[in-house]
Amino acid sequence: MSNPAPNEVPHLLVHEEADNVGVVVVEGLTAGTDMLCCITHDNSTFRLTAGADVPIGHKIALKDLKDGDTAVKYGEDIGKIIADIPQGGHVHTQNCKTKRW
Repeated sequence: MSNPAPNEVPHLLVHEEADNVGVVVVEGLTAGTDMLCCITHDNSTFRLTAGADVPIGHKIALKDLKDGDTAVKYGEDIGKIIADIPQGGHVHTQNCKTKRW
């Protein structure tokens, strides 16, 4: 847990503590940014360094994810990791695929 600065706006939202990806909620997030991350379930916060430039609405890995792992968001399985992603890395179609087809 961290203590955010007064009026500091989160960069990343995580829905459940069990999630392993979070969603970028600011424009222009760049690699190396010290992100304030908020778990919306209990309003707790933590910090994570962005490992890539990631557009608003896209996902970031909260921990190292390996090929074959399951991506978890909203406490639910949202897809299969198909390439290793380091903590702070961009999670998108190049490394995560739906299991629906």
